[in-house]
Amino acid sequence: MSGSSSFRRLIPRLAAYASGGTVVAAGAGYWYLNSGPAYPPSTSTSRRPPESAKWSPPTRAENITSLKTQPFDILIVGGGATGAGVALDAATRGLKVALVEKGDFGCGTSSKSTKLVHGGVRYLQKAIFELDWEQWKLVKEALHERRIFLQTAPYLSSMLPIMLPVYHYYQVPYYFAGCKLYDILAGKENMETSYLMSKGKALEQFPMLKSDGLVGAVVYYDGQHNDSRMNISLVMTAVKHGATVANYTEVTSLTKDSAGKVNGARVRDRLTGQEWDIAAQGVVNATGPFTDELMKMDNPSHKDIVQPSSGIHITLPNYYAPRKMGLLDPATSDGRVIFFLPWEGGTIAGTTDTPSNVTIDPEAPEEEIKWILGEVQRYLSPDIQVRRTDVLSAWSGLRPLVRDPTHSTESGATQGLVRNHIVYTNPDSNLVSISGGKWTTYREMAKETVDESVKVFGLQDAVDKGNGANGGCVTERITLLGSEGWNRNMFIGLIQKYNLPPEIAQHLSSSYGSRAWRVCQLAASTSSTSSSPSSWVSAYASYSPPPARGEGRGFERVTPSLPYIKAEIRYAVENEYAVSVIDVIGRRTRLSFLNAKEALKMLPEVVNEMSSLLNWSSLERHRQLELGITFLRSMGLSSLPSYRHSPTPSSVLLLHCASNMGPPSHMAILKTVGRCQERLGRCDVSCIH
Repeated sequence: MSGSSSFRRLIPRLAAYASGGTVVAAGAGYWYLNSGPAYPPSTSTSRRPPESAKWSPPTRAENITSLKTQPFDILIVGGGATGAGVALDAATRGLKVALVEKGDFGCGTSSKSTKLVHGGVRYLQKAIFELDWEQWKLVKEALHERRIFLQTAPYLSSMLPIMLPVYHYYQVPYYFAGCKLYDILAGKENMETSYLMSKGKALEQFPMLKSDGLVGAVVYYDGQHNDSRMNISLVMTAVKHGATVANYTEVTSLTKDSAGKVNGARVRDRLTGQEWDIAAQGVVNATGPFTDELMKMDNPSHKDIVQPSSGIHITLPNYYAPRKMGLLDPATSDGRVIFFLPWEGGTIAGTTDTPSNVTIDPEAPEEEIKWILGEVQRYLSPDIQVRRTDVLSAWSGLRPLVRDPTHSTESGATQGLVRNHIVYTNPDSNLVSISGGKWTTYREMAKETVDESVKVFGLQDAVDKGNGANGGCVTERITLLGSEGWNRNMFIGLIQKYNLPPEIAQHLSSSYGSRAWRVCQLAASTSSTSSSPSSWVSAYASYSPPPARGEGRGFERVTPSLPYIKAEIRYAVENEYAVSVIDVIGRRTRLSFLNAKEALKMLPEVVNEMSSLLNWSSLERHRQLELGITFLRSMGLSSLPSYRHSPTPSSVLLLHCASNMGPPSHMAILKTVGRCQERLGRCDVSCIH
């Protein structure tokens, strides 16, 4: 009896446990089914251009006029990710914003990243093993910003699964626990949950992987983006919200009032040589690795706070990796971390982390390229030969590690070195400087910088008067230009309306978002009977670009192997302030990053198209060719074996120019040939005779 009565008393408790378990399981199931990335909804509106596709920005000349004649609340120096983010944040708070950039927007570190939007699993590892609270905060902040990043620019960023191959059984719980902690740290903003993968499944997903000793894999999720396209989208969105911007506009000195406070800058237009003063309530220094240069303009006795680190990347053909799966080697031969990622139809491998000097367009050292190739070979199947000739492009990006200016800067003092970012205000001049950080956290960095600027420059009244944002940051809810009316099926509308090949339609959709409609409108408005390329381009080109099936010469490809069309060049000039051939091949399109040799082939075509839009003279066309070839050297062109041991392509290209341009320019061309060959490491002009 006592046993049966105890059982009866136990029944309600068991029922409560079962009910509770059911509720928990249902809640967990509901959470799982509703987790993951939130994609823009597919609606019929994506089949036609949205209103934003009709918007045209002010011209560069109009912006220059505004910079000469109008006072501003904030002058931002630097047009990379941070500077563009600050401009957008300030403009959306109702402030009157000016931004100047010495080179092109995103011409430095911001276009030469690993292309990841991530919290940083390696930083999490350091945070745990070194009990580093700053690293922990950096990872948590980056994971929060990662989700916002993918929401504000959905067409430029996406989720990417990344595999950690495991070759020892004891590593399985270590890697799996680390990835699960990464998920937990992201909380409700996690993208997808990490998971274990068997050996067979890992080889199915990544057949190029070395199978000997493989016991399985752990897969976690991070984000990926097109960095320079993201940068220009930030700039153009800021312009749409009222910011005034100018690339190739260099600050030569800072201006100060009688109290010694910075109240603007003297600038020079590098295209025309004109100089003038820009008046502003305050100046923000967002120049990345060049932070110290501007801080020394403010204070000649300033001690350097930036310690640049060089990250080398290479591009390999797409057959080196699956299209939808990346790979992380967490323990290379010398302890560094290397990524192996599909990107824009190619495969990126990198990055290294070595001390460097601050230079413009740094080159990737040959020994670092070979080190990356060696590490790649270690993880690939032995029947795959990793060849030096497979390197399509190689580049070096400078990451600005910064030292807190309030700490000692004596040699050997490292306690002030931070891994995230610093917003520092010079109390004597009120110059606000932002440096450090990474692409993923650009928005948070911009928010902190504008908060500081509003306080230091006394702009709260201007913010209150400017808009209804109550003085706070609203960029978490601002989508970038091209996001309105875009979804992942929009490319189908482009195919059906313009009869485009799927690869071109998908490229336009993922590069421009809903602004792809405007690119296609420009392409269609370019008559198929318009004047053919000049004879010097035809003479150099060894191929005829195949048409893209759309009607209009603007739909023609500029190179057979990649989905870029001629209308993108016109769009870059008319809508994105491209004024140099490098702007197009390096940042508005990603040709130089995907294949430096193909970029060289299309160089004369780009110069020809831009020349007709910008009315370049013969000498300016020659200068642009030289600039393009010099830039391509920094993208690995000079280190490619086929270009070290064969006649320099620049000679052939420029000689075709000379043969079709008459006596006045002939000598200038010969001099240019010599200079280009010297820069490419081959000072022999015998082929010109």
